[in-house]
Amino acid sequence: MKTTNRSILIGAAFLMATSAIGPGFLTQTTVFTETLAASFGFVILISIIIDIGAQMNIWRIIAVSEKRAQDIANDVLPGLGYFLAALVVAGGLAFNIGNIAGAGLGTNVLLGIDPKLGAILSGVLAIGIFTVKEAGRLMDRFTQLLGFVMIALTIYVMFTAQPPVGEAVAKTFAPDTIDFLAIVTLVGGTVGGYITFAGGHRLIDAGLKGKAALPEVTKSSVYAIGVASIMRIFLFLAVLGVVAQGLPLDDGNPPASVFQHAAGQVGYKIFGVVMWAAAVTSVVGAAYTSVSFLRSFSPVLEKYHRWLTISFITISTLVFVFVGQPVSILVLVGSVNGLILPIALGVMLVAAHKTKIVGDYRHPSWMTIFGAIIVVAMAYMGVITLINGIPQLFS
Repeated sequence: MKTTNRSILIGAAFLMATSAIGPGFLTQTTVFTETLAASFGFVILISIIIDIGAQMNIWRIIAVSEKRAQDIANDVLPGLGYFLAALVVAGGLAFNIGNIAGAGLGTNVLLGIDPKLGAILSGVLAIGIFTVKEAGRLMDRFTQLLGFVMIALTIYVMFTAQPPVGEAVAKTFAPDTIDFLAIVTLVGGTVGGYITFAGGHRLIDAGLKGKAALPEVTKSSVYAIGVASIMRIFLFLAVLGVVAQGLPLDDGNPPASVFQHAAGQVGYKIFGVVMWAAAVTSVVGAAYTSVSFLRSFSPVLEKYHRWLTISFITISTLVFVFVGQPVSILVLVGSVNGLILPIALGVMLVAAHKTKIVGDYRHPSWMTIFGAIIVVAMAYMGVITLINGIPQLFS
């Protein structure tokens, strides 16, 4: 594989992974670990399986069709692409408000400045990435660097928390309880909404597409889930170590109390770094991907897509500054994004079997079956969540 292609594939993987690892990711993992304890390992295992199945299907179909998801959807059914774009952009904007909030919180912990000022400064940094000529390459490097930083610091905190690893492994395969809301939320927070399309659209924009690229695209899609999952597992173990000791978590900021309990004041500062890095990389990923769903609808939008991206970040920042973002909403948005997944994946699976979209490409039957099972399972769990689960977040 050429070095350039390898760089693009790794960049796409980290863009997707760091888009998933945001403030909501940290909050969801902490809240559900506190509730389910070691049994949350089962939720993580199931979500990883679903994530891989969904992402492999979507990235391959985008690559072989050489089109972005909204254009594929419009080819499946005229107007469907606009509907999918509306869902993704709305979800991306909601998530990005939470991402900006997380960036503000991270700077507050690190520097002691007002979270709103920290959010504004972080927004300006994210905007700066899209003002340079080589924005795509800079975005790749930025997300890779901060991705490594987040994982390394979380591993350190995990070791200081001394989690009951044996119990975690046992409950991963024999849980005390199965929580549909947790599964839908984790999948939604990892491959729901705009997130799974982040890397796929990045590959299209970088020119890495077509049947010849499929082996590398598939590896990159799994690698992306691997990066996000490693972060999820280490954070889960860190929280479990704290919870197992009977230490209370702060309802207003659960992840921060985990880092502080595990490693004292140093841990609290580490949380600031992790929260800021998770937030600002997610701001970049959400803005880039959400705007990528609009670019192909008009030559004007394509021409000025950078300004659209800058506007997206600006709007997200202003909404946070004037409205704010509570913990419960970060969890809720992950659940809603999980409901978008069966629609998006279902559309991609139909497209995979239309020759006018994929030409003579033959999508593997096992992938279609795997994807269809995920569509049905996520739709079912999503409905159950809507009926029974979400109101519990606000009770």
